[in-house]
Amino acid sequence: MQKRLLQIQQLDAKMQLYGPLQHIKAPSTGWLKAIRTTLGLSLKQLGNRLQKSKQNVAMLEQREKDGNISLNSLREVAGALDMELIYGFVPKDITLEQLIDRKATELATKIVLRTSQSMKLEGQQNKDARIKKAIGEKAQIFKTELPKILWD
Repeated sequence: MQKRLLQIQQLDAKMQLYGPLQHIKAPSTGWLKAIRTTLGLSLKQLGNRLQKSKQNVAMLEQREKDGNISLNSLREVAGALDMELIYGFVPKDITLEQLIDRKATELATKIVLRTSQSMKLEGQQNKDARIKKAIGEKAQIFKTELPKILWD
């Protein structure tokens, strides 16, 4: 488990570098066309750098705008523009640990409340404090073990 915790922390540290970028939206024309036109490159000029026709460059720009371009194509264009393609993932929960905590708590709540409901029907109702404690304990187990069911 120590190894997994270290992996989470190391990956989290890398992902945190991308955090401030998550709110940046792509230009309406797409990055390729926006960069090309801002630099003053024609379709033909960029096509020459890529060894492609200007029609192929226009198709690349359209595919990028539509979200149908491959990472390899983006990398190729970035190289032709003397740029570097950078991509990454950023957890919506800010950190991987917070994502895991949320998922573990959601699953624990679902399981404990389901069990609590069964006990209530049998006349063995638990107090809210006991339910809350059980959810916390179960969530802690899930965070430690990271069972595959956490991601279902």
